[in-house]
Amino acid sequence: MTTEIEAWLELQTPRLLAELFALIRCPSVSTDPAYAAGMAEAAALLLARLGRIGLENAQLLDGGGHKAVFAQWTGAPGAPTILVYGHYDVQPPDPLELWDTPPFEPTLRGDRYFARGASDDKSPLWIALSAIEAWLAVEKTLPLNVKILLEGEEECGSRTLPKILDTYRDLLQADVLVSADGGRWRPGRASVNTNSRGNLSMEIKIRTATGDLHSGRYGGPVGNAATALARLIATLHDDTGRVAVKHFFDGLQRPGNADFASMDALGFDEAKFFADIGGQPGAGEPGYRLLEQLWLRPTLEVNGMGGGYQGAGGKTVIPAEAFAKLTCRLGPGQDPLAVAQAVAAHLRAHTPAWATLAIHQANDGIAAYAVPEDDPFLAAIETVMESVHGEKPLRVGVGGTLPISAMIKSILGLETVMLSYAIADEQIHAPNEFFRLSSFDDGLKAWARALPEFAKCRGN
Repeated sequence: MTTEIEAWLELQTPRLLAELFALIRCPSVSTDPAYAAGMAEAAALLLARLGRIGLENAQLLDGGGHKAVFAQWTGAPGAPTILVYGHYDVQPPDPLELWDTPPFEPTLRGDRYFARGASDDKSPLWIALSAIEAWLAVEKTLPLNVKILLEGEEECGSRTLPKILDTYRDLLQADVLVSADGGRWRPGRASVNTNSRGNLSMEIKIRTATGDLHSGRYGGPVGNAATALARLIATLHDDTGRVAVKHFFDGLQRPGNADFASMDALGFDEAKFFADIGGQPGAGEPGYRLLEQLWLRPTLEVNGMGGGYQGAGGKTVIPAEAFAKLTCRLGPGQDPLAVAQAVAAHLRAHTPAWATLAIHQANDGIAAYAVPEDDPFLAAIETVMESVHGEKPLRVGVGGTLPISAMIKSILGLETVMLSYAIADEQIHAPNEFFRLSSFDDGLKAWARALPEFAKCRGN
């Protein structure tokens, strides 16, 4: 049924890639106000493309932050409606000196192209839009109703997405959310994501004086903020690496048999996992297999810390202030707000009396999510992937967080299924991020075949 559509996509691939590269060149970093122009440029480019390919009602949805891009095609009465999700914002490119080529100039080397956002999430969302374009170009219609939601704040915690979902709830009604964000487990192995961990972030600051002090005149009786911070951070884990915060694990659900079956099916090579990143085993939480730690166990990580003199050479001062940025990846059943309260209580209890502690949270956090095992849209994706790759896909977890999944389940009652052609090894969030040309081709086929397969489904 999709032969002509796939032939059209193959013929149009050079143009589709060229247009994708124009999107990638937009420096759409959502977390840094210095990139506001790049954010606006990317949103405008996407808005124009959605209208150009034949979608209707293209508009920007405003929740008070970076706007989301929306469009729809609803010419299939009685057929299901899918809400296709992606995000056009990207992580900061820093550290710039570690990039082999400019981060916002897509560079083709071999069968890969390198750029910030190439894998997360501009190529995957472009693949989805391209398949929709192909159907409309060839058939002049779609086999089901399609709505598009392209977010601009995923990389900074989806801060205003809840307001967008609530404000535009009637516009966004659908049977399921199909996410182009997510990712396959490893190259050469078909897989589909079925769960993702939650996320919680906070920044802490310790102050010990009104300003930095001369270490000779004041050293000894005056507290050192950097030292106090180091000791405070060290209390967050015990000597085995387990989180030592009281009530941190409250509500955490135990994995089920299906979770362990998915882990067993992968034939996961733990030694290769560490070799690929230049790491060594032994730092993880004891008593749990590695994949369970990656997919289902919660973590408490220090993402950055600093204080005192950072320049060349030495400077004999006692730092008056030090900071750390913390995140928690959350497992199924954990309440993000309760975890935040537990971590804050621990930090306050372990801050010395001669220091003051400030804790800042940008939002209330995001819960973990898992799609029901018998979801019909999940079964449709598995059917499509088997047709593309010649093997039944494995069900795998995502160690990262897809904020919209828990949010849209809470606000609109929708489940989320993922059809992404990113792969976990593509330097996501790091210098030299890349995407494979073969993934672009396979993704176009999968999304082209997925639309009629979704049309056979009904929501739970």
